[in-house]
Amino acid sequence: MANVDHANEHSRSTPTWISSSSIGLCLVGLAIDIYLTFEHYTGNATLVCSDKGAINCGKVTTSIYSKLAGIPVADLGVAFFLGMLILCVPAAWRAANPRVHQLRLLGVSVSMVMVLYLFYAELRWIRAICLYCTATHVVAFLLFLVVLWGDAIARWQEVGSG
Repeated sequence: MANVDHANEHSRSTPTWISSSSIGLCLVGLAIDIYLTFEHYTGNATLVCSDKGAINCGKVTTSIYSKLAGIPVADLGVAFFLGMLILCVPAAWRAANPRVHQLRLLGVSVSMVMVLYLFYAELRWIRAICLYCTATHVVAFLLFLVVLWGDAIARWQEVGSG
């Protein structure tokens, strides 16, 4: 008979607000990044943001830092928030497979590295801030906190019930 880890056979339990909050944040982030993706492919023709001074969305979204390995950062944001949306539905939060939870944690952790890099690029090299990019960064940070909190609650409950 195969050796089975019984701790992984049971679904996890997290409060409903964790899933609801994470889904809401994913949808907000997705909406912002879809807008930025649209602007990227239409040449920022309808970008509603200052184009002068320290707040200059056009300068940020057309800089060399607006692409990573040739892929527009806004496209990466859409992919990230879509992926996280799938990983944040209630069934994913309850999943017995620990890889689902590890993937969700990995996703938000990688996003924080990306957010820090992009924010640094805005301040250090571009010398301008994009309000939409900043909004996406804040949403990603809040999602990071919610996912960490949800994971901590689930782990605490597993320890308490074990």
